[in-house]
Amino acid sequence: MPDPDKRPGRVQECRVLVVEDEPVALEAHAAYVARVPGFVVVATAATGREAMRLLQSRPVDVVLLDMHLPDRHGLDVVRAMRAGGHRADVIAVTSARDLEVVRSAVSLGVVQYVLKPFVFATLRERLEAYRAYRLQIGAATEINTQAEVDQVLAGARGGAPAPLPKGMTDELLGKVSRALRGAGAGLSASELADVVGVSRVTARRYAEYLTDNRLAARGQRYAGAGRPEVEYRWVR
Repeated sequence: MPDPDKRPGRVQECRVLVVEDEPVALEAHAAYVARVPGFVVVATAATGREAMRLLQSRPVDVVLLDMHLPDRHGLDVVRAMRAGGHRADVIAVTSARDLEVVRSAVSLGVVQYVLKPFVFATLRERLEAYRAYRLQIGAATEINTQAEVDQVLAGARGGAPAPLPKGMTDELLGKVSRALRGAGAGLSASELADVVGVSRVTARRYAEYLTDNRLAARGQRYAGAGRPEVEYRWVR
């Protein structure tokens, strides 16, 4: 009897290669992917070289790709993939906010660009949109109308990202993220508040959000014999 997953028009599980050099983020992204029905992580890589080697040794449908890798930029990995004939789709999962990087990613055919920090619901929505896109193109061999063309082009892009918790804004989250990234050392909630220009309570809430999403790490600072102070450090 034929394998039901091999029948024409049926899309099998999307095989995912997760490429991320930060071990904690790599583990988290792989775990996120595994929680979404229809996806399976077939391999993980911490460098561009390792990613290319894995692409040559096993079938991959989509690459979850960080842009900041220790040996080469993520965009160079995409270029090498295409030059080598690898047709796997690419979803960028990165903290790279340079507009030129985003534009280059689009020109290279990156189907989605997910900014860190993000919650599981954000990645789930993007993967589900990508899965729907794969099902759509897998069930058809021809496009008949402009509306169908538009639907296919828009399908892989997905919808709006999952909203932040109530009372939080993307603008302030970006400011807090930039402050921690540029600090070069850990910042207490009070120090972060001074840099960003908000209250200590607000700064702590955003820092805790980044920590919960593995973009920042929480530590303790000891000064004298008093109670240690909590500080936050960007993990990259």
